[in-house]
Amino acid sequence: MSAAPTPLPDREPLRECLALWALAIGGVALARWLLDPLFGGLLDGLPLLDGLLHAKTVAAILFLYLPVLAMKRRDEFPEDYGLRLSGLGPSLRLYGWMALATLPVYTAGYVGFVALLPHLPGRLAGLLGPYAGTAHFAFRWPKRFPLAVVDQLLVVALPEEFFYRGYLQARLKLCFGPGPRRFGAPMGTAFWLTQALFALGHLVEPYPWRLAVFFPAILFGWLREKSGALPAGILYHASCNLLVMVLEASFFGR
Repeated sequence: MSAAPTPLPDREPLRECLALWALAIGGVALARWLLDPLFGGLLDGLPLLDGLLHAKTVAAILFLYLPVLAMKRRDEFPEDYGLRLSGLGPSLRLYGWMALATLPVYTAGYVGFVALLPHLPGRLAGLLGPYAGTAHFAFRWPKRFPLAVVDQLLVVALPEEFFYRGYLQARLKLCFGPGPRRFGAPMGTAFWLTQALFALGHLVEPYPWRLAVFFPAILFGWLREKSGALPAGILYHASCNLLVMVLEASFFGR
């Protein structure tokens, strides 16, 4: 008697995730290249409407709304995808250890990169980063830094982590399975596809250096798997962005 055939994986979560990703990134691209340039100025200064068409604002709305819309069809809740505060203590400790272990290394790498940048051919330098000229270090806080902290936590990190590491990463595991464990967390096809989609989504601004977000995304995804929730990744994501802002302000006056 022949063995029973191996059941094929359910491809519906993959189709759903790719469709939601395409809708979200398409909406962000539409805002960045059409709606905001044409109509954004009409909303400047208007209460509750100023900045509504900015790509970052549209991204935050879509990254939060589209998964929730899909969840409602299955009577699911954001808590089912890691957006919860239960177990916050261990998540904060995991975030703290990750930040202590990696952010100083990133800072050292950034210093080395900006020192090397003026010695690279101009075309290559343009592919690797958005910087021009020679860097001169003088510590500076970015303008309106307290507002930037709130912005990075609530408008950038929370929506992106909810959409990618919360929703997509969990749904894709239904299709591909969790995969092999690496460093104490499952890192299979679903994991790597999520980080690839995250990086590709940043090409709304079509600069090759934006694909570098793939590498911190690996740590965002690992934090999600290791902690079982999103707070550690949200805090670490925001911390990475804020560190870049401080470094750019200090080296380039941005």
